[in-house]
Amino acid sequence: MNLTTASRSELEAFRQKLLKDFEACKAKGLKLDMSRGKPSKAQLDLCEPMLTAVSRNEEMQAGKTDVRNYGGLEGLAECRKLFAEILEVPEDWVMAGGNASLTMMYDAMLRLWVFGAPEGKPWSQEAKVKWLCPVPGYDRHFAICQQLGMEMIPVPMLEDGPDMALVEKLAGEDPAVKGIWCVPKYSNPEGKTYSDQTVRRFVKMKTAAPDFRIFWDNAYIVHHLTDEHEELLNVFEAAKEYGAEDRVLEFCSTSKISYAGAGVAAMAASPANIAWTKKIMGVQAIGPDKINQLRHVRYFKDRAGIEAHMKKHAALLKPKFDMVLSLLESNLGGTGAGSWHTPKGGYFISFDAMPGCAKRIHALCKEAGVVMTSAGATYPYGDDPKDSNLRIAPSLPPVEELKEAAQVFCTCALLAATEKQLETR
Repeated sequence: MNLTTASRSELEAFRQKLLKDFEACKAKGLKLDMSRGKPSKAQLDLCEPMLTAVSRNEEMQAGKTDVRNYGGLEGLAECRKLFAEILEVPEDWVMAGGNASLTMMYDAMLRLWVFGAPEGKPWSQEAKVKWLCPVPGYDRHFAICQQLGMEMIPVPMLEDGPDMALVEKLAGEDPAVKGIWCVPKYSNPEGKTYSDQTVRRFVKMKTAAPDFRIFWDNAYIVHHLTDEHEELLNVFEAAKEYGAEDRVLEFCSTSKISYAGAGVAAMAASPANIAWTKKIMGVQAIGPDKINQLRHVRYFKDRAGIEAHMKKHAALLKPKFDMVLSLLESNLGGTGAGSWHTPKGGYFISFDAMPGCAKRIHALCKEAGVVMTSAGATYPYGDDPKDSNLRIAPSLPPVEELKEAAQVFCTCALLAATEKQLETR
């Protein structure tokens, strides 16, 4: 039944059926989690051989480096080489760090805030700092800006990336606009990949702020769900054409490749930005966990090793995505209760509910024992103007639990949409 064209009597009858279905869901006493993109136990188990990849003192040597000791602020050379292969940049453009790219992004933002970029003054001394935020987007990105008191400006995501006409206008006219968040491949949460034209427009656009920065969070660079891989233009190769290499800070990690809490992160940047980073970091740290970095290098060896490993992840993830997408289609297709994307990679399914229904769906799911990321989380300040977008994370629950959670979600989406239609009749 199409809820947008159904009569009031049809809607009332359907609502009564849905309420019974909802009560049945509650009676199951479920405690299911689709809140964040966490790897499942089966995914984490894939890396068990890594635990013994480095196990004796005589294995702690990498070239001339004893990884047990201090030093190596920029990370282990072999680990930097591995990330250089993944990101397709020179090795000396890479710094390998701890377990989280989020930490490296946060630190990079603080360096700009406290010390300023080489071509500008500390951002904390500016009258106002504004940041562009593609929406729907990643709540932890937004939280960094909010904590520092930046003014966040939402930028709609189009099929080929952020609305570049708006980005170019905002960045080109206002020197207070200092940068933008980007998840350029299999974006969080929609799974979109930026087009070549979008990447080029980013690096060639005129900016009013000379110290404008693009935080290029390439979190899902090798996280394919199918054999049909979407390709992303190398942002630094494009930037070289316009002398804009200093504009980009690129980040990635193995958090969803090896261990979510014990992976390795990396930042790729121009030599000028690497030198700037090391100068400031020299007071903060002496060096990262090189034993863990060596463990990753010994286990994965090279990019080919990582890509082979990610096929194992895809074999575990794709059936979960397919099942959720199938249930969305069979339960919600043609009803007007919402629409969704079918990603080819990444960790999420982005669901756009009937406007005005996302918070109600979230509340109903919680009441029925299904935890999801909060409605509004994919927008700055948690403010989704249409109260529509919800992020579904299929990765963590076992398949049978995920099936139950998806069924609950569909029931809640239908109930919220039916209630909304009855309000307007």
